[in-house]
Amino acid sequence: MRAVTLPDGRRLEALLRGASSGPVVVVHHGSPGSALEIPALEAAAAARGLRLVLSSRAGYAGSSRDAGRDVAAAARDTAWLLDALGVGRFATMGWSGGGPHAIACAALLEGRCAAAISAAGPAPYLPGELEFTDGMDEENVKEFEAAIEGGAAYESMLAEHRDSILAFVPTASTTARDLFGGLASDRDNDGTTPEEVAGVHRSMAVGLASSIDGWLDDDQAFIHAWGFDVGAVGAPVSVWYGDHDRMVPARHGEWLAAHVRGAVERRFPDEGHLTLVLAHPGEILDALVELAEGAW
Repeated sequence: MRAVTLPDGRRLEALLRGASSGPVVVVHHGSPGSALEIPALEAAAAARGLRLVLSSRAGYAGSSRDAGRDVAAAARDTAWLLDALGVGRFATMGWSGGGPHAIACAALLEGRCAAAISAAGPAPYLPGELEFTDGMDEENVKEFEAAIEGGAAYESMLAEHRDSILAFVPTASTTARDLFGGLASDRDNDGTTPEEVAGVHRSMAVGLASSIDGWLDDDQAFIHAWGFDVGAVGAPVSVWYGDHDRMVPARHGEWLAAHVRGAVERRFPDEGHLTLVLAHPGEILDALVELAEGAW
């Protein structure tokens, strides 16, 4: 793990994986989460000569909090991180809560971001235009209803969820449903290994080890103005989503594909929230390379 001091004095943690040289792919983790290994993605990157930069967003793990941040702030932090690492052009992918942050890079770092993929990422919160929680499992519905209300009850809910995540101990037979309950669709439950579930849990537990700050700030960033216009994104973007997703339902992917300028839509009728990425790491990287069209 590498710690970088940003120009505003905050600290950002980053993990460098994949090939030792070559084009860079920045990976934005889910909510909650942190910069931890995704073995299948790392192996696929190494095989393709790609370097991975995984960073813990502000407020997660050892990365300093940026209270009140919007989604756009991730593009600024990404640019600062890559400056410190001596990286110029890059492509990016965001999984789940990382999706909006990958799109932010495509929108705000157009001259530097060669391409972006949002995989199972949420759309903006737009009451009257998009029913944000329709199709989500009850746990996510309650979380976002509480996030919209805000206040002590909301923070208490996140703290209780954090305690449950930290207390969870994966075993050799752990399933996605053991960890996520009803948030895991049948496809997610049947299509992931205990090792993969343990890896996702480890990312969440490390991200939340010290506080709920990153999770709270992510939720608030999602339900408030993102800080950029998705209709004015300049870099190539592809939107991936699965029909068996109970965390971020397919309607979010449909909305993004229809509203992000020039977006390439990839719908997976047989995939869930977890399997969308865990079952297709090489395909995601190949799609990024194709989108970038040698712009690295």
